[in-house]
Amino acid sequence: MRTGRPVNLELRRPFTFAQAMAAGVSPSALKGPMFRQVLRGVHIHSSVPSHPLLLVEAALLVHPQEAFASHTSAGRVHGVPLPSLAEEHVSVFRKQDRRRRPGVRPHLAPADALVTVLQGLRVSSPLQTFVELAEILDLVDLVVVGDDFVRRRCFSPQELVHYCACSRRRGAREARHAAAYVRANVDSPMETRLRMLIVLAGLPEPKIDHRVYDVDGRLLYRFDLSYPDQKIVVEYDGRQHRDDLDQWDHDSDRNDWFIANGWRHVPVFVRGIYRDPAKTVQRVEAALRERGADLPRRLSDDWRPHFPGH
Repeated sequence: MRTGRPVNLELRRPFTFAQAMAAGVSPSALKGPMFRQVLRGVHIHSSVPSHPLLLVEAALLVHPQEAFASHTSAGRVHGVPLPSLAEEHVSVFRKQDRRRRPGVRPHLAPADALVTVLQGLRVSSPLQTFVELAEILDLVDLVVVGDDFVRRRCFSPQELVHYCACSRRRGAREARHAAAYVRANVDSPMETRLRMLIVLAGLPEPKIDHRVYDVDGRLLYRFDLSYPDQKIVVEYDGRQHRDDLDQWDHDSDRNDWFIANGWRHVPVFVRGIYRDPAKTVQRVEAALRERGADLPRRLSDDWRPHFPGH
């Protein structure tokens, strides 16, 4: 019984049980310390570190060549920010090509599905991935994905709205709703979440990427979210801003500029998104009312299902 290095088998890529047998690897060797199981029936050399794309590749490996990664699996290949979801999603064009096993969720794709190749893997196109994710993700998580796709120039907000309007796939209605909130020039998922908290509360949508120049036309400051007419900046402030001494100096100079030019700064930290979103809504509302903004008498509670707080 052969237990040494397999012949004509790439050890650092997932391989099936059948491929291992054809290369002369015994079942007992597969169960030994040299290999580990990625999915049922799919193995890899134990020295290869775990990585999300290994699971995607393994799930595709047990399907026909025409299959492609879809939904959250496609999202991981594209590199968009996603919540932690365990299942791998694979789409096929024929019912008989679906392979059901623990950790893999097969789908039947329409004949006109848009498939591309990325990092050597067949995956849904960015636009199609967005609609697929609408079957799974919460509204805010889906807008985070859309903003990230736009930031990386996979499509524009207008292209996304048009695609979703024409789509007849499952999730198309939810995708159309989310696409209406997707914007360009967004820097981070937390910026998207802060903007969505504000908008879903019924407050005016802040301007994205407002820039301030000096008299010579040089860029002074760039504000992620702001209300220029009311001279209000609403800004997500990550931990790195407090740990970086150069950032401290920059923030100090900018605060002096705020005071000298009559701007109000409303910083929001991570707890203001995840732990106490109601307080963030109240702070932004108070700043806008103080500056005379035209606001509804009563704000919306639409944000609450998406930002439950703790």
